[in-house]
Amino acid sequence: MGQRKFIAIAGNIGTGKSSLLEFLTSTYDVAPFYEPNEANPYLADFYADMKRWAFQSQMFFLSNKFRMHQEADRRRGVVVLDRTIYEDAEVFATALYRMRKIDRRDWETYWDFYQTLVRAIQPPDLMIYLRCPMRVLRRRIRMRGRGMEQDIPLSYLKRLDRLYEEWFGRYTLGEVLVLKSDRLDFVHDLVDRQDVRSRVEALLPASLCRTRRRQSV
Repeated sequence: MGQRKFIAIAGNIGTGKSSLLEFLTSTYDVAPFYEPNEANPYLADFYADMKRWAFQSQMFFLSNKFRMHQEADRRRGVVVLDRTIYEDAEVFATALYRMRKIDRRDWETYWDFYQTLVRAIQPPDLMIYLRCPMRVLRRRIRMRGRGMEQDIPLSYLKRLDRLYEEWFGRYTLGEVLVLKSDRLDFVHDLVDRQDVRSRVEALLPASLCRTRRRQSV
């Protein structure tokens, strides 16, 4: 078994991270790590009252994401993570702080904790960033019908989008690949699937040489 290779998928709500993760998992011999949304006991309360529950919800995500990064670091072979600890802090928590949903004292506690955690993990070998227009994000959020997401304010989604661009613009911890997920149908379109595979394998060719299809032959 080869050394560990770590792919992360980043992007706003509704950009298609889970779909891409499932595509990579079904195509390659990789271990998937999913965003722990359903495990967050504060999430429903957070969407109902952001100011009351923002800090608790973000601390849950931060600590759980740290454990996921640690587990990914211990694996051998290829692992794929749906959303990283960097996004939790530099996009979502930052948005809530700027919106005054997290006060300064809690923010300083959170940010110090985040800085401690990121020094203890290895960054991804490849960061795949999904870009998608706001109108498409909103349509996808409506179509997938997750109750807690239906009332997300447009202003909040736009703020997240700006922070994603700011964060990704200064990200230098590893290889990066940008995919416009509104133009790529890697779930159903054979040409788009091959395009995604070619672009991923160009950046991590040695680690992704074993596909599930080849292994089953």
